[in-house]
Amino acid sequence: MNRVVVTGMGIVSPIGNNMKDFKQSLFAGKCGIDFITKYDLDQTRVKIAGEVKNFDPSVFLAKNELRKTDLFVQYALAAALEAVGDSGIAEKINPERFGVYVGSGVGGMNTFITECDKLRELGETKISPYFISMMIANMAAGNIAIRVNAQGPCLPVVTACATSTHSIGEAYRAIKYGYADAIIAGGTDAVINPLAIGGFTNCMALTQRNIPDDSSIPFDKRRDGFVIGEGGGVIILEEYEHAKARGAKIYAEIKGYGNTCDAYHVTAPQPEAKGASRAISLAIEEAGMTEETETYINAHGTSTPLNDVSETKAIKLALGEERAKMASISSTKSMTGHMLGGAGVMEAIATILALNESLIPPTIGYKEKDEACDLDYTPNVAKKREINLGLSTSLGFGGHNACIAFTKIKN
Repeated sequence: MNRVVVTGMGIVSPIGNNMKDFKQSLFAGKCGIDFITKYDLDQTRVKIAGEVKNFDPSVFLAKNELRKTDLFVQYALAAALEAVGDSGIAEKINPERFGVYVGSGVGGMNTFITECDKLRELGETKISPYFISMMIANMAAGNIAIRVNAQGPCLPVVTACATSTHSIGEAYRAIKYGYADAIIAGGTDAVINPLAIGGFTNCMALTQRNIPDDSSIPFDKRRDGFVIGEGGGVIILEEYEHAKARGAKIYAEIKGYGNTCDAYHVTAPQPEAKGASRAISLAIEEAGMTEETETYINAHGTSTPLNDVSETKAIKLALGEERAKMASISSTKSMTGHMLGGAGVMEAIATILALNESLIPPTIGYKEKDEACDLDYTPNVAKKREINLGLSTSLGFGGHNACIAFTKIKN
């Protein structure tokens, strides 16, 4: 079986539209959540979100391409182009062995809303001929593949909030078992609009505190719902010998992946956290975790009452009570909000940066301890720590659980 390493990274997020800005904001504990600017807030209960700021897709898309692509695709393309450039892989791989696994939890919802308005107000003939190709969730992967001539396996995973963690995990397996030499893996979403936010609000998922720096507060006793975010991210996974032969820069090695389902409820986590703990256990078992392993966990950490308690239980079940208390944990959603399909890859990137910098990103906004969430969540300030295993977990609507394990590269 092949070893799989990370040789490139790219990001568009509420705390930075490139890796340099994202990294600086991540460790500084910058809050990317603010009042929504995309539409009028007079009639809405939820007024804050983690918006991407100052994003200019015209840098990499011509005017005629812009009107044919939804924003979720544009975010993914920007991240993919940064990651491919960072890796230097474009001219050094057989296109038939180069894949794209980039998913979206929702797809082109903004396009869907726009074209529904046209149908209602102007009639069927005014619907864009690009409506379908802009809306469907596979188009981030399709457009990236076209742009970089990746002719290998192309698989857009759709598992809600776990989308991009599953994308990375399935890409890892494809390379591990020889189906590709390198895969562009990640996820994207852009659903800061009244319909999506109204839907999440009515299913009691979103906080209505509307205080930008005090609403996405994972593991804090005051938490009462998540803050929606947007953006996209990509990492380049590559077979180790292929990367070494071309002299690639290697950020980390993927050593394990767990994929399970609660089979319990469409939105609520299984109360005893059996499915989530099993996903974490599968990843650490494959990675070879020992008693001496210094561990960082980038938690799903949504800031909802149910998730954070359930995830704390899952970590304890998977690692054991003693090792769980020794691990460093943080939720970077405290800074970005919940980027949905883009969340898992953003958090994977944060985990890789933590490994490389020996620095744990903080959980910002943390003030009041919850007795049911009693682990080390790295409150408010980044913490220096040498770690040799980084876990990134994602828990999606539908009971989808995913965990990926990264280590520093060892020759």
